[in-house]
Amino acid sequence: MSKVVIIGAGFAGHTAALYLGSALGKRHEITVVNKHDYFLFIPSLVWVGVGHMKPEKTYFKLAPVYRKVHVNFVHGSATEVHPDEQFVVAQRAGNGEKVKLDYDYLIIATGPKLNFEGTKNLGPHHGFTHSICTLDHAVQTRDKYLELLERMKKGEKFKIVIGTGHPAATCQGAAFEYLSNIHKDLVKKGLRDKAELVWLSNEPRLGDFGVKGIEIKKNGRLLTSEDWLRDIFSQYDIKWEIQKGAYAVGEKTIYWEDLQGNKGETSYDFAMLIPQFLGSPMKYLDRDGNDISSKVVNKAGLVLVDAIYGLDYEQLEQTPNAWPAVYQNPSYKNIFAAGIAFAPPGPISRPSVNPNGLSITPAPPRTGMVSGIIGRIVAKNVIDLIKRGRMTHAERMSEMFAACIASMGDSLWDGEAGIMIIYPVVPDMRKYPNEMGRDNFVTHMELGLAGAWMKRMIHTTFMWKFQARPGWSIIPE
Repeated sequence: MSKVVIIGAGFAGHTAALYLGSALGKRHEITVVNKHDYFLFIPSLVWVGVGHMKPEKTYFKLAPVYRKVHVNFVHGSATEVHPDEQFVVAQRAGNGEKVKLDYDYLIIATGPKLNFEGTKNLGPHHGFTHSICTLDHAVQTRDKYLELLERMKKGEKFKIVIGTGHPAATCQGAAFEYLSNIHKDLVKKGLRDKAELVWLSNEPRLGDFGVKGIEIKKNGRLLTSEDWLRDIFSQYDIKWEIQKGAYAVGEKTIYWEDLQGNKGETSYDFAMLIPQFLGSPMKYLDRDGNDISSKVVNKAGLVLVDAIYGLDYEQLEQTPNAWPAVYQNPSYKNIFAAGIAFAPPGPISRPSVNPNGLSITPAPPRTGMVSGIIGRIVAKNVIDLIKRGRMTHAERMSEMFAACIASMGDSLWDGEAGIMIIYPVVPDMRKYPNEMGRDNFVTHMELGLAGAWMKRMIHTTFMWKFQARPGWSIIPE
């Protein structure tokens, strides 16, 4: 009997658990460790944050789902990994009891550590800004936003700043969704004239989104995501400030450096800024208790996998196979990483360093659909190894298709969503020798009401299917 431990139950970890449980659960031991006892559908926190969805509609309990596919569940946090002896130490939530979990294969799918500490006074706990990155954060942000609305109804005016709160932050898409939903909500409530909306981002260009932007052919001409977002922001009367890396936050001021090396500030009354994402902090120890983290993770705590590290951007841009294919640690072949937890070989967007030596570069997004795809690949390879002794599945982000539906108002009658389809996620300049390194026949952007319906359908279908039929997956085979 083989033992598989999965740390984390987000899109990557939960997908892996369902595949493994369905294929192996009756004959082998599959265990998931997660700090929360629920699966959280993070994309819908955008709606929670404006008061349009109840928090309880965004999550479901994990243990009942895992029981159906013969997967064990530990509600707690993994604190130590012992790769030589092949066990994980976890601490149960609530009573703090330590649990030792032996493994033959380990999948690390922890999601990010939200590095609010990387920007002075950033975040909802010890800072002045808000967040929609977790359920608790989204609820707190909703409450503050609703308080703001009550004051607007009395005639007060406010400046609302949404975007990224660190020079290396990613997940610009979620911030864009939140800003768009605020705009739509204010319009519906007749309060749009009471708010100045500002987009603040570390992107080198508007619409970069950490993926080097998007370019499509439409009606015989090229259209870029920069053009697309510029039109949307102009229509919505949203100001934008890009190429800015926030380094500190005051009670009413965001302090930043820009690509030219200038220091400046942006005032605000209400701000939601996405922090930098780091790897989840865990100890990696050898038989004698010595730190061997350098063999497993990089300095940011992200798991080293079968990527080619150390290439400069020009080399990386011309080397699509530098991106990992099986997400396997080179030092410990029975350790895999999925989703945000794996260390990419570099950025997708062209990196920028200002004259002061500050890198202002969006990190590559590895969330949502991408995380689910990688979780499936890793799970199927672990299944292969247990059943056949060899892996048969591989997919690099430079070979991967991904779709993003960005909510821009959740109403099914007059809402909107931006649909963005990218192939491949990481450009392949050799296969597609155009400006963006992508297939212009597949890559696409569309804006409209149909997207709002699709976004709601994905939420409803995912939440229902992953509870009622845990062997089912929305990730295509």
